[in-house]
Amino acid sequence: MILSLASFTSFTSWPSGLAVLAYVLASAWPQRTSSEDKNQDRPVWAALCLGWLAQALAILLDTVAFDGPTLHARFGFAPALSVTTWLVLAVYAIENRRLGLPSVRRALALLAAIAVALAWLFPGQTHPQNVPPLAPLHWLTGFASYGLIGAALLHAALLRHAEKQLRAKPVSGQIPRPSPSGQALGMPLLRLESLTLRFVGAGFVMLSLTLLLGALFATPWRWDHKTIFSVLSWLVFAVLLIGRARFGWRGRQAVRWLVAGSALLLLAYVGSRFVLEVVLHRATAV
Repeated sequence: MILSLASFTSFTSWPSGLAVLAYVLASAWPQRTSSEDKNQDRPVWAALCLGWLAQALAILLDTVAFDGPTLHARFGFAPALSVTTWLVLAVYAIENRRLGLPSVRRALALLAAIAVALAWLFPGQTHPQNVPPLAPLHWLTGFASYGLIGAALLHAALLRHAEKQLRAKPVSGQIPRPSPSGQALGMPLLRLESLTLRFVGAGFVMLSLTLLLGALFATPWRWDHKTIFSVLSWLVFAVLLIGRARFGWRGRQAVRWLVAGSALLLLAYVGSRFVLEVVLHRATAV
């Protein structure tokens, strides 16, 4: 059973509950207007920091399973989502300090709360202790690729939102606000776009390492759904980066390729493990 009463009563449940409550509070806290004191955001940041730290502890405890004195690793689709949102929130915290992105806080906090709750309810399956030596590094680079691509999607969403704001026509009778030409969110659009592609490039490197490490310790190599979707996503990101470097792809075209590659990457691990663990209740390999 993936979901059982023990998951609610074990000692690992309190960090998850604390993280969910903190993220819900951060999501529900009223957004201050530009004219209000910035100190009113302190409770929001305190809740986000508390949720982020509690989520980190929950990830650590929920991905480790004890069978008596024996230590086992435990992974699944929900912990992968939790790690991804945790990394994206770290990027958001850094970017928010520089750009000021209060409008993104509600959506990210709510997504993080959902991801933590899913990881609490569906902690995944326990893997044996005698895993290949390269397996932990394979998992680490895989989670890093998810987080970096998630950060790229966040910046792509901000870029599209900023472009719409710059192109939007003022409402009748409303005086439009003056804004620097070609800038939004306190940063030139071209710089924001370049930052998005840098996250894609870093995620592509991590995904490449993940596939390479998987090929090294996987014996025999299996062309299952996870492998096929991972390779397809790698090809899509490769085409995107080549198109950006050779043909100057940008704007909607680049975002479409990013979304397509991200969807394939999501199906690769999270999608396949969700079907196997939750729908089919079938044990899976590392």
